Amino acid sequence: MEQMIATNHRTSSRRWLRILLAGPGAVVVTLTLLAGMPLWLPGGAAGIDNIAFPLVLAPLIWALLFFHACLDRNLARVALIAAALFAVHAGLVAGRFADARPGSHAE
Repeated sequence: MEQMIATNHRTSSRRWLRILLAGPGAVVVTLTLLAGMPLWLPGGAAGIDNIAFPLVLAPLIWALLFFHACLDRNLARVALIAAALFAVHAGLVAGRFADARPGSHAE
């Protein structure tokens, strides 16, 4: 009986982790990617492609993160990939804000 309770608790924990990774986790990582992508995408001929592409790709990025969290059997891999994407792009955004001086417009 105790083994069955432990198995149900583990299954419930995995279910909630998967829900958190597929729901709010995918949204937070997508928004962080959207904020960081203009810093490494080229500007293009009109100089706005680095802003337009992340906005157009936002639903695709979210869908990839969502379905990866839902369909991959290894939750550790899902969490690792999401955390790596979040850390890299959050670092880019934080670095950009750290370089900007108050009162000046960094380009």
